[in-house]
Amino acid sequence: MSDTPRIAIVGAGPGGLVCARILHNHGVPVTVLERETGPTARPQGGMLDIQAPTGQVALRAAGLFDGFLALSRPEGQEVRMMDRDAVMVRHFVPDAGDLAAPEIDRGHLRTLLLDSLAPGTVRWGHAVETTTALPDGTVRLGFSSGRSEIFDLVVGADGAWSRVRPALTGAEPVYSGVTFVEIHFDNIDHRQPDLARLIGPGTFTAKAGRLSLVAQRNSNAHVRVYIAFRGPLDWNAGLDPEDTDALRDRLLKMYEGWDESLLALIRRNEGPFVNRPVFVLPVPHTWQRVPGITLLGDAAHLMPPAGVGANLAMLDGAELAQAVIDHPTIEQALDAYEAVMLARSVSEAERTGEMLTTLMPDTDSIEPLFPIIRANRAAETGDLA
Repeated sequence: MSDTPRIAIVGAGPGGLVCARILHNHGVPVTVLERETGPTARPQGGMLDIQAPTGQVALRAAGLFDGFLALSRPEGQEVRMMDRDAVMVRHFVPDAGDLAAPEIDRGHLRTLLLDSLAPGTVRWGHAVETTTALPDGTVRLGFSSGRSEIFDLVVGADGAWSRVRPALTGAEPVYSGVTFVEIHFDNIDHRQPDLARLIGPGTFTAKAGRLSLVAQRNSNAHVRVYIAFRGPLDWNAGLDPEDTDALRDRLLKMYEGWDESLLALIRRNEGPFVNRPVFVLPVPHTWQRVPGITLLGDAAHLMPPAGVGANLAMLDGAELAQAVIDHPTIEQALDAYEAVMLARSVSEAERTGEMLTTLMPDTDSIEPLFPIIRANRAAETGDLA
């Protein structure tokens, strides 16, 4: 980049922070604008499996791979899968030294990335509300405070409901037909030892047709459970979202006939039931170039939760930063970045959409899971033959 552009990254998630870190390492100034008031303003969610050909490539480019390894849990790659009768149908245990996709807490990864940036790079409490392309090729961001600021490059890294995306495309996320209801267990090894043994050190899944239970071990004996099902967006219609007992009763009716050891994950939940319907962007999702504006991660390609979202976001961020570094103008950088990112996002969105259909069909068979599992493992290791 011949001149020093004014660059704003909207959103302090993994993709935006990787992009900022690599630009910072190459002496390119960047500002990250985040609507949250601080790094601890809200919980950062569960675990991420950081995959060798995507997320790990990005962290290496950012010079943070060793820091990631120090925080990661390779044992978290273990997968246990049962049917509704609690019969084990698959059990994957990673070999010693297997680093295909180690798990890391989202919060730990975000802290690693934030700590790698110069103080003041992230402006907390800066909620972007509008993004406007100006005739001279610059971009004006309008904030909820009423202020505005001009930049040469604006990167929308602000997730599913991006405030930058409308400047490029009218596409909006749509409901996929699948909902996740999240619950959690703290100190599970001591307070719920039978559930701890059932789940194991990694990811546990029980499945029958359109219904699934997914449990994931986090650090510090914390477990997140996702009650996942194909159904209407208003599955909880008529219920008070704060009425835990009523929500539990409705969910238990949906899972009637499942083994009691599995239903215990619903019966003994700690805290509220958190409704998380799965939204996706249309496929393909592309746009005509608007000077000085681009997207990465979920803002560009919101997909079903199949273990690729954060990985692709970080790879997007790394590739965008490198394109800015390698090219003399912003528009040349965006040409290079979007040519690769958009093609990849279309193929990945198609793949994850097929996975969601296969994993959540209107059938009680579990057999369709096995080719999907094999394909996922190949993607994690980079062995796509």
